[in-house]
Amino acid sequence: MVPFTIATGTMSHAQNVFIRVHTDAGFYGVGECSAFPMIVGETQDTCLVMAREFARLWKGKDALDTPARLQQLHNFTAGNSTIKSAFDIALYDIAAKNAGLPLYSFLDGTKRRVESDITIGIAEPAEMAQKAIEFKQSGATILKVKLGKDAQGDVERIQQIRKAVGDEMKISVDANQGWSFDDAVYALQNIGKYSIEFCEQPMRTWYDDRLPELKKLSPVKIMADESVFNHHDARKQIETNSCDYINIKFSKSGGINEAKKIHDLAAEKGIPCMMGGMLESRIALSAKLHFVYASPNIKFYDMDTCMLGHLVDPCIGGVKYDGYFLNIDDTPGIGADADNAFLASCEHFAV
Repeated sequence: MVPFTIATGTMSHAQNVFIRVHTDAGFYGVGECSAFPMIVGETQDTCLVMAREFARLWKGKDALDTPARLQQLHNFTAGNSTIKSAFDIALYDIAAKNAGLPLYSFLDGTKRRVESDITIGIAEPAEMAQKAIEFKQSGATILKVKLGKDAQGDVERIQQIRKAVGDEMKISVDANQGWSFDDAVYALQNIGKYSIEFCEQPMRTWYDDRLPELKKLSPVKIMADESVFNHHDARKQIETNSCDYINIKFSKSGGINEAKKIHDLAAEKGIPCMMGGMLESRIALSAKLHFVYASPNIKFYDMDTCMLGHLVDPCIGGVKYDGYFLNIDDTPGIGADADNAFLASCEHFAV
């Protein structure tokens, strides 16, 4: 993939893992995850090691008892939410295929219009402004801008981007934990005049206790990302008045099961959510779109990972882009699989 830079580092390649979980009913479920070490603490190698362990736990077990299968993984190891998400997606794929339904219907969802943002990685202000112009010319209407390197430079980045694209484009920013408290106050107070929808994760998670204070000082709404892995994290953020929105990612939550708990809790408390992701292919993206269709409290869509520089598309079927709009056919399960010819070129194993 094309190298992609955020405040915590640069990813030069996607660290993805694809799995198939076979059943004695004659069909299998598919799952995919994308390791992002500097955020979740997993790599492709750690995911592969844990995948072997998880597969052994499930041999001979009931694939339709989703809570029991997932609890087995949690009982075996804490954390490892990224590789757990691939196994979670495979279970939901199996359950929906068994019911003969597309996953969103299995989850009692309804299709709706979904338009993704498009992300600009950190670079020099003029380079980012030029990229914003290119995205606007390609039909994008929503920009997500990565910040968090230096507060003064970040203000300049937003100033130049807003000037370049005009007032109509929606712009949000993501500091990826890059600012100190003082830098966050400075940056947010100075970019507020540029009509910014929200700022994701302004500070390191160990400063979560200062988020209520920052939220009061910020003219820009705050979205929790790395501060919310599970619904317990969400509860703490909401009850302490630390955020306005929450970014849900399968790689943090461990998949659909926990993501739904976060979504439902946030909906109950009036906190809108975003569907986010790491560097997944269209396989996991398909599962995410089904989840969006079944999750009315998801109001923002950061579902552009497949447009950010993947050099190969390994997916058969699955979600389709129409410009920046997403749609998917009504085939059973998540409706996506990996191309066997592509898989033949990859490291693989069976348990």
